Amino acid sequence: MNLINMKRNNIGRRDFIRYSAAAGAGALLTRDAVANTSTTPADSNQKMPERTLGKTGISLPILSMGVDRPDSSNVLRAAYNAGIRHFDTANNYQRGRNEEALGAMFDGRPLDSRFISTKIMFPYPLRDNFEEDFDSKLEVSLNRLRIEQVDLLYLHDIRTVENVKDPRVAASLLKAREEGKTKFIGLSFHTGDPDVFRAAIDMGIFEVLLITYNFKMDRLEEYEALIEEAAQKGIGLIGMKTMAGGTVDAEGKKQINGDACLKWVWKNKHITTVIPGLTNFEHLDKCVAAALNPKINEEEERYLASLENEEMLFCRQCNQCKPQCPAGLPIPDIMRAYMYAFGYKQARISKDTLANVGLTADACAGCNEVCTVKCPSGFNVGKKIAALTPLLNTPDVFLT
Repeated sequence: MNLINMKRNNIGRRDFIRYSAAAGAGALLTRDAVANTSTTPADSNQKMPERTLGKTGISLPILSMGVDRPDSSNVLRAAYNAGIRHFDTANNYQRGRNEEALGAMFDGRPLDSRFISTKIMFPYPLRDNFEEDFDSKLEVSLNRLRIEQVDLLYLHDIRTVENVKDPRVAASLLKAREEGKTKFIGLSFHTGDPDVFRAAIDMGIFEVLLITYNFKMDRLEEYEALIEEAAQKGIGLIGMKTMAGGTVDAEGKKQINGDACLKWVWKNKHITTVIPGLTNFEHLDKCVAAALNPKINEEEERYLASLENEEMLFCRQCNQCKPQCPAGLPIPDIMRAYMYAFGYKQARISKDTLANVGLTADACAGCNEVCTVKCPSGFNVGKKIAALTPLLNTPDVFLT
């Protein structure tokens, strides 16, 4: 894919303050944007296609539910009634309320009626008490979910080859499986970095990988070769970030065609299922309609091709920005937080992401008048960071 060269506006201290104030007042506090997917009513007799999750042998519908911020437990029930069986959440989503909602939803239901995955995240390098902390967080998750064994347990948001190969990570996941606290183990990684993907495959112990996968990714040909290799080795693959940011324009006003994005992912037979964050009934209905008619057409292909040179909100994680930043900020992670806030309208998840990378409100103070980072995708990095700073001091109760 070609990277675009856009006119980049420098941002000074006064602009930084102005952008921060404007963003904090409204954009971060709105409800979730709904992808522009098909509204064709689904035939009640239709069923979503299913695929097998690698060597686990588990068959899942091609559409699953990312349980990160549903409007209510009614959305969970509606998703289940629509034929969704795989529900993906994490220990830290909404401070555990999502795991609790899933626990209440499936309490008393047959175990084979659902497939639940959860994720646990840790800062790196791992602390001395990692193993104890891992066991504690897993027990908390199981209690919230009201089960003794989760179907799939991930170590969450693994970012480097070193993290993948850390023997303490592998040992803790294997121990959880041996003790019967999870059926299957895996890793999730947001970066789309082929080197991290390669390391995960080479470890040879992970049964499932939760991977970023969309049409806007950097090094896509190399990445898809790894998808093929992983599948040949029996690793189950689940896709996330499939909507490439959710909006086409940098301001987050023009929604992306979600049908086309999902169907592009489903073209790859090795992706068992995808986990969009189905936050409301409209989003659920539209994604289910797409899953019932998953073959991409020529018009949708042309539409996606037309977006190759659009900035959009998806950071390709090329990492060319990192050595440019005098403050050494983890800019790709901050750009991902920007996508959560302004593309997906998930301000709380954005704030959590910023907290995890240690961004502070004065992080850019040393640069005085101008942000010197030049993003090959055209992101105005300074402006985007300024727009995020109000989140750092906004109480969670006011965030979506």
